[in-house]
Amino acid sequence: MDMERPNRRLSRRRFLKGAALSAVPYALLPDPRAGAQTQVVDYPSAEWHAASTSNYTPSERPGSYAIDRVVIHVTQETYADTLSIFRNPQKKVSAHYLVRSLDGRVAQCVHEADIAWHAGNWDYNTRSIGIEHEGWVDRPEYFTDALYAQSAKLTAAICETHGIPKDREHIIGHYQVPGTDHTDPGPFWDWVRYIRMVNFA
Repeated sequence: MDMERPNRRLSRRRFLKGAALSAVPYALLPDPRAGAQTQVVDYPSAEWHAASTSNYTPSERPGSYAIDRVVIHVTQETYADTLSIFRNPQKKVSAHYLVRSLDGRVAQCVHEADIAWHAGNWDYNTRSIGIEHEGWVDRPEYFTDALYAQSAKLTAAICETHGIPKDREHIIGHYQVPGTDHTDPGPFWDWVRYIRMVNFA
């Protein structure tokens, strides 16, 4: 994960959406107690856990920027703590998805059309989808069969949606992002297994 705060732009689409909502009677708006789970996700198996709007850049990808990479991360935090970090407006960091170690549960925190702040490199943020995985780079026990299986299905779906080749040139580790000082997903991540699973998902 990386902290960054590029200039944010209010898109025409979001401006018009906001204007339309201001004209809707309050009684017709969704019950705020319904929470983030009511939001539409890009990946049907995911649960919506919204990142703070201070932690990503609204966009209209792929119209605004082409998407041609998936970046694989490891959180160095627990699943719950990572969600809390993404919700904290002071942290200036997010990813599109988070995969839980225990059972492979997938949380979506930023829509794919928007730019998550995950790579520490603005160019790579604009062109990629970031997937965080619960765990630590030096603790391979966190890379469970369930985590690999559900992450591979997610990456395969992203690649199919955006026309991204399912290979190591286009599915990369955070450590491969130019200018990064990160090492994730680390030496225990099984890339051969993972790419094979993505291709057979």
